[in-house]
Amino acid sequence: MKAFISVDLEGLPFIVSGEHLFVKGALYSEARKIATELTVTAAEYLHENGFDEVIVADSHGPMVTLIPEELPEYTTLVRGFPRPLAMISGAKNCDAALFLGYHAKAGTGRATFDHTYSSSSIDELRINGTPVSEFLLNAYALGYYDIPVILVAGDEKLLEDDVKKFAPWIERVALKRSLSRFSAVSPSMEKIKANLKLGISNATEKFKNGEITPLKLESPVEFRVRFLGSEMADVAELLPFVERLDGKTIRYKADNIIEGYRIFELLVLAAPHLYPYTMLR
Repeated sequence: MKAFISVDLEGLPFIVSGEHLFVKGALYSEARKIATELTVTAAEYLHENGFDEVIVADSHGPMVTLIPEELPEYTTLVRGFPRPLAMISGAKNCDAALFLGYHAKAGTGRATFDHTYSSSSIDELRINGTPVSEFLLNAYALGYYDIPVILVAGDEKLLEDDVKKFAPWIERVALKRSLSRFSAVSPSMEKIKANLKLGISNATEKFKNGEITPLKLESPVEFRVRFLGSEMADVAELLPFVERLDGKTIRYKADNIIEGYRIFELLVLAAPHLYPYTMLR
């Protein structure tokens, strides 16, 4: 069997400062060690539970967080950005998926670094009318390929919100309990590893017993995007299939979640290039 792990940073334990999140941040090296250690732990437990190969998608920011030389020999690393389907690139043809270090969606109170895909451009993303987190976006996309998410490990707020609400059969492992956007309580690393090992054991058993199913969406799919600035909607509206709903909000329809995801990626990539022209706001 082949497993897939998507690794984000904001939902990992001990990650509470902006200095953890950027390549030149003073605490970025600490964040890399935390992310790599937990990724190795997850890969090892998956291997012990019958997965011969583990595809790891480095999925935060420029997607170069993980330390390659520390990953086990049975892993394959997907690295770098931009790339198609971003956080789930490389997942196709895998049997099961895990999300590690995932966080709550934009606008969630008392959730560390709450955002949806891009904190510099996206205020809200709705799919078929439902506000979604990165968990839901990526789980729906994997569902298109019939790949179930069997475990999500991250911020407790995400687990108790989107994961529990939309996919209660998925195994949940809390890595932190957020006190605010920039503060959280985390167990010791040894306790976290023990919880992760138990969670993966439970998740793989449920998966093998057919108790976990992929999340599916009806097609066509409607994406509704509210940007942080009206100038971003100005640019999005240049696409002929995009409808402007108000100053900051657009919507479009796609034949399926994969097509919609790709368009959304393009809109997010276009938005930051506007900043040199909008610095005087």
